[in-house]
Amino acid sequence: MKSKKRVILISIGAILFAMILPLFVSNNYHLNLMIQVIINVIIVVGLNFITGLTGQMNLGTAGIFAMGAYTSSLLATKLGINPWICFIMAIIMGVVIGVGLGYPSLRVSGVYLALTTIGFSEIVRILMTNLTDITGGALGVTGIPVFSIFGHKFQTNKEIYYLYLAIAIFLIYNAYRIVNSKWGRAFLAVKDNPDAVEAGGINIATIKIMAFTLTAIYTTIAGSLYSHYVGFINPSAYNLEYSINYVVMLVIGGIGSVPGNILGAILVTVTPELLRFMENYYWLVFSIITLLFVIFLPNGIISLFKERPKFIKERGK
Repeated sequence: MKSKKRVILISIGAILFAMILPLFVSNNYHLNLMIQVIINVIIVVGLNFITGLTGQMNLGTAGIFAMGAYTSSLLATKLGINPWICFIMAIIMGVVIGVGLGYPSLRVSGVYLALTTIGFSEIVRILMTNLTDITGGALGVTGIPVFSIFGHKFQTNKEIYYLYLAIAIFLIYNAYRIVNSKWGRAFLAVKDNPDAVEAGGINIATIKIMAFTLTAIYTTIAGSLYSHYVGFINPSAYNLEYSINYVVMLVIGGIGSVPGNILGAILVTVTPELLRFMENYYWLVFSIITLLFVIFLPNGIISLFKERPKFIKERGK
């Protein structure tokens, strides 16, 4: 009971901090970074379902994100559909992708599944580049409209921040409930001992497909939000490096933990920006920091709040 109250208090504190933070930030660059953090948090929380809980390696984040972004953007710019309807269509696209990628996971796993998701991502990128009549090719899609409610357009960074924060809070709460439900326990069981799960009468196929679907929905939502925020997208950014970046966030924050996902997304998004003063060496320094985290905090940053880190335990012996 005490643990539950503690979680509630920490959550309320984090939400209040996130709500008042923009009041002390006037720089558009910093607000842009905060919005990017929110989008990344949504992606990592979604990735946690399939890679963190179920243990299925997904390196197709870039392709799924691009499908969400392009679905929403093309419907808005080509057909003039309301951005919120485009947002819903992006969610439906996530369901389709999740089911589509979920079925291969029933036959392959490990490195083979990783290659399958990489292949999916590359196919999406190539199609987006070559279907110039539809996607604009390398030039991308421009003039993507912003979201609006009752005629009010969310145009300033502060307005967009609060809108996206509200969406992120709902998605994070939903993810936390799932992780701590029977479904979350089923996901973990599939990861730890799939044979025992199947012997217990649980349909592994259903579990894996559901995990992939949840991941895809969260990622396409993030893609839709991103496209309507920046107003322009092109396929060049959605490569393997993009997908790996989110796996790094997942690992550094803490695999399987929603709070850890949030911490990992914040750290990996903000730290490279703080190291920009190092110019050409900033990425090298960031890579070294990432390596140190993996060595000394194999269970992620969240382990600092649960147990003593490995290097502290060794010193205490």
